[in-house]
Amino acid sequence: MSRLDSIRVVGARENNLKDVSLDIPKNRITVFVGLHPRDVGRLNDLLRALRDKGNTVLVVEHDPDVIEIADHVVEVGPRAGVHGGEVVFEGTFRQLCGAGTITGLGLHRAGEVKQACRAPTGELPIRNVTLHNLEDVSVDIPAGVLTVVTGVAGSGKSSLISEAFRGAHPDAIFVDQSPIPTSSRSTPATYLGLMDPVRKLFAKANGVDAGLFSFNSKGACEKCQGRGVLITEIAYMDPVTTHCESCDGRRFKESVLAHRLRGRSVADVLEMSAEEAAGFFSERAVRTMLGVLLDTGLAYLGLGQSLSTLSGGERQRIKLAGQLAGTGNLYILDEPTTGLHMSDIDMLLDLLNDIVDRGNTVVVIEHNLGVIEQADWIIDLGPDGGKDGGAIVFTGTPAALLAAESSLTGEHLRRRHVRDLT
Repeated sequence: MSRLDSIRVVGARENNLKDVSLDIPKNRITVFVGLHPRDVGRLNDLLRALRDKGNTVLVVEHDPDVIEIADHVVEVGPRAGVHGGEVVFEGTFRQLCGAGTITGLGLHRAGEVKQACRAPTGELPIRNVTLHNLEDVSVDIPAGVLTVVTGVAGSGKSSLISEAFRGAHPDAIFVDQSPIPTSSRSTPATYLGLMDPVRKLFAKANGVDAGLFSFNSKGACEKCQGRGVLITEIAYMDPVTTHCESCDGRRFKESVLAHRLRGRSVADVLEMSAEEAAGFFSERAVRTMLGVLLDTGLAYLGLGQSLSTLSGGERQRIKLAGQLAGTGNLYILDEPTTGLHMSDIDMLLDLLNDIVDRGNTVVVIEHNLGVIEQADWIIDLGPDGGKDGGAIVFTGTPAALLAAESSLTGEHLRRRHVRDLT
């Protein structure tokens, strides 16, 4: 491939990338490995049309149907965080299917419709909802099971669940797609409240004020005010950020770093991954919070890593982790698979099933067929979107949905299993 036919990326070292270089073909659809499957098909038609007009199209995506139409696929891995940052595959979709990468192996995996569904422990009724395109809609949400509410874009899912159902159950734990608040000082440890027990442990071990172990308070490096970097404002230009030489980017005063907990400073703790910290701390208050990071597939995440460096999928999961640290018996999740790789979705399903097995009710608004086929109960809205939607077109188990001819979701679920069998 000549330079005239490609866009060259050389020596990328942003975040966890490790001197990555690659060629992106021009006039092609290139996919870097929350729509309903029907809407994904329409999106694919638009992507092809853009390419056929001579444009170069780059898509960051995990959906197998989008990856399949790509002329050129780039997979970054092999895993996430410190375990990733390398280009592990470049080539066609057919070549990817024969590759031993996580994505390549995932494309080979056949779907499996859940047969042994949990029995409901009760019902949570929604009655006579008239909102947006919903007109006098009534349906029962089974309690004690995993329910997936699905349907094409604009069919009324969010109106029914995020507004009407949630409004009737204001104490429900709700996780949606809204961005989490971030600043240059926001980290997984601060967002989850993990630093509070950590500061107390350092204070008790050293007989000093717990405020010393906060980079937002007494312990902050005086030169960078606990940011780890120096920010210089320049008129009419973006601010210039430079490494703080005084604390070497570690945020704290040298006198604070001299205080130790089992041989480690507070900066050492912030440099740990969640997995490393779980091995270091034995205290329950800390391990409980670390456990939710591990359960949501974020074991590799650095405790002191800036939230602004996280991907959309990582931010969604850390938001979920923050909610799971609390207690509740009804969980409502709005498209939790957005931004997740197929291997991450497996971990998410394990987590959701664990929540249900602990006696909770989980209601998920979702389009992913892998999640839909593993639900205990499905509510499908449609038959289409907008003025042509707003009605319940199916309620029942995944096996029953597979045979439902009036449901677009059922149609795509059948296609998925026909394709897997071939």
